[in-house]
Amino acid sequence: MFIQIIGVGKLKEKYLVLGIQEYAKRLNPYIKFQMVEVADEKAPDTLSDAEVSIVKDREGERILAHIKSEAHVVALAIGGQLWSSEELAAEIDKLGTYGTSHVVFVIGGSHGLSDAVLRRAQQKLSFGRMTLPHQLMRLVLTEQVYRAVKINRGEPYHK
Repeated sequence: MFIQIIGVGKLKEKYLVLGIQEYAKRLNPYIKFQMVEVADEKAPDTLSDAEVSIVKDREGERILAHIKSEAHVVALAIGGQLWSSEELAAEIDKLGTYGTSHVVFVIGGSHGLSDAVLRRAQQKLSFGRMTLPHQLMRLVLTEQVYRAVKINRGEPYHK
């Protein structure tokens, strides 16, 4: 199985980078894992709705350029489905067994994801109604992918 996480912007916080590296190392014996960073669109803090849409579209083009046609795409979105860790594990297992062995999780930038990326996604996943920094979501999602792999293998960790 090949799982990618595509995120907008470069991670600068060392503790996040180190955390992701640790879980990526732990995933290495079980699956192929890749974290992809696409450039965020430079923009001022205050934007009109039209300008926000342009920013999301440009970032969306960069995201879509990294997604292969055979990939199953899961977009992180506030309005997405809420899954438990066990449900995420079951979904990954189901995809690997019956669907595709290439799963891409997409995390948008500070303005979210473009409509084009949301249309490309077969599923939308939410980690709850709280707003979390998109940089932190990369670490949280990487940990949850690792937890899902351990659950699917019946190995201890997820308690």
